[in-house]
Amino acid sequence: MQESLGYYGLILQGLWVTVQLTVAGCLLAALVAFAIGLGGVSRAWPVRLACRFYTLFFRGTSSLVQLFWAFYVLPQMGVELSPMLVGIAVLGLNVGSYAAEVVRAAILAVPREQSEAAVAINLTRWQRMRYVILPQALPLMLPSFGNNVVELMKMTAIVSLITINELTAQAQAIRSATGDTLMPYLAILILYYLLSLVLTAPVKWLEKRGSTSPR
Repeated sequence: MQESLGYYGLILQGLWVTVQLTVAGCLLAALVAFAIGLGGVSRAWPVRLACRFYTLFFRGTSSLVQLFWAFYVLPQMGVELSPMLVGIAVLGLNVGSYAAEVVRAAILAVPREQSEAAVAINLTRWQRMRYVILPQALPLMLPSFGNNVVELMKMTAIVSLITINELTAQAQAIRSATGDTLMPYLAILILYYLLSLVLTAPVKWLEKRGSTSPR
């Protein structure tokens, strides 16, 4: 019994690492999404081109290859990061490329008349974006952002391949030590599901609040 509790303590340790990876990765993905998404609607074509290249690169290459490249190749170029930083960076940059397209599409979905009205009252481009366009675009982004959060959380499983003992890695360690496959993998299956509910709850609350707020 005591040994079993020790093994499930490993599961909880793995859960904590998964939560850290998810939260930090989501923060980075959000920064990337707005930077690249806003750049994608910039008037400067070099900025638009650079943002387009970024999204195509990260969406068009394997996240696993990106992870191995950052962990094994970058040190040969003199850039050495801890496994945790590599995991957060790859998760955030990868999911951020998908979220950036959500931001760009939501901004473009705001009726052109709204921007023209803002120009008529002499708002600057930044003021138009901040006070007129983004407040209307944000509700359009929320459903997809919720999906991106869950996708990032599920992607954390791949970082076990660069020595990070997250949830899946701990389950594998328990299976190797005990020969029991059912219980550790059932435990992490349930934990991943519960974690997805917790992570998407704020997004759903914001969606509901946005749909019931006065226009």
